[in-house]
Amino acid sequence: QVQLVESGGGLVQAGGSLRLSCAASGRDFSKYAMGWFRQAPGKEREFVAAKNWSSFVTYYADSVKGRFTISRNNAANTVYLQMNSLKPEDTAVYYCAATFGRPTMILGEYSYWGQGTQVTVSS
Repeated sequence: QVQLVESGGGLVQAGGSLRLSCAASGRDFSKYAMGWFRQAPGKEREFVAAKNWSSFVTYYADSVKGRFTISRNNAANTVYLQMNSLKPEDTAVYYCAATFGRPTMILGEYSYWGQGTQVTVSS
């Protein structure tokens, strides 16, 4: 099991940048694939990005490809989401998640979730 806590959200203008962090507790953090999801009010939670224990298996939603970058520091038990060129449609609560398996965009395959951090992009 693992506990996840997101931070780094806030209010930014369109075109700005934010870096979200997800701090994990748990000795076996490096064994989990990590994902980022987001959910706007009244909408379904949607996939953003996912990454395995290495730097080579990484997936992004088409809507964020080229703008967002997921990375992780296993020694620090932390996964990051660097968000550049933010758009108003990026406004949502962002969640990190962990799965003891391969990285996936399928929400139901993740076993552990953080509490979420709000990202608001103004236009």
